Amino acid sequence: MKTVFVVATMSVLTAACSGNETPKHESESVSAPDANVAPVDTGLPAADDIKTLDGVEYASLTGDASSGKSAFAQCRTCHVVDPGMNRIGPSLADIVGRPAGSVAGFKYSAANADSGVTWTEEKLNQFLEKPQRVIPKTKMIFAGIPDAQKRADMIAYLKNPS
Repeated sequence: MKTVFVVATMSVLTAACSGNETPKHESESVSAPDANVAPVDTGLPAADDIKTLDGVEYASLTGDASSGKSAFAQCRTCHVVDPGMNRIGPSLADIVGRPAGSVAGFKYSAANADSGVTWTEEKLNQFLEKPQRVIPKTKMIFAGIPDAQKRADMIAYLKNPS
C-alpha cells in the first residue's frame, strides 16, 4: 500500500510541475534566431553561462508579474514566495541575487548546494527552461518551461511577488 501511495504522490507532483503547456501557433511564440534549426543541448553550462537552449536572450524580453503569478501556480505545490517558509522545495522569496543552495533550514542536494550558481534573472531564465541541464542531480522534479515569455513573466513575479 505504501508503494501505491508513493507512486500516486510522485504522479501528482510530476503533473503539478509539468505545466500542461499547449503548443502555440508559430506566430504566437517567441522564435529562436533560426526557427528551422532545432535547439542543441550542449551539456552542463558553467555557473556564469546564461545561454538558453531556445537561443532567446532574457534581455530581449519584458516580463509581466501578474502573468508570472499565474504561471507560478504550477510551482506552488513545492514552493512559496513567503520568506522563511519552506515546503518540499525552498522558499523563493528574494531569490534574485541569492546564491543557489542558501536558504536556511532547507536541505539541498549536493548538486544544488555546490553548483556555484547565483540566481540572476538571466540564470533563472536558463534554469527554468530545463532545470536538469543547469543543475544535474537536483532533487527538483520539473521538466521546465519551454516558453521564454512565460519564464520572463515568472521571473518578474519572483522579483516582486506582492
